[in-house]
Amino acid sequence: MHSLPSADTPLYNHPLHQIENWLRGQNCVRDEEEQHCWHLQRPHWKATLCLEETVLKVDYEFAPSQNKTLSFPYSLSRQDVEQAIFAFEPPQN
Repeated sequence: MHSLPSADTPLYNHPLHQIENWLRGQNCVRDEEEQHCWHLQRPHWKATLCLEETVLKVDYEFAPSQNKTLSFPYSLSRQDVEQAIFAFEPPQN
């Protein structure tokens, strides 16, 4: 297995298999039907991450029945995307 490029490297400079390994390392699970999508479960929210043609799209779900969708261009660094996606904090009611 090859190591990931530097964390400040844009996602578009990461080979697909390395992005997939990175997602697995973040405890994401690949969708069996939609192979370009991954699921993530956290204590206070869950998300579906989809590797779209031009962006990494993230659909968050948090209680009660609230949703938020964010899109991250592949030109962002892996570090920036990681901080934005995995450090998500649902809005407080």
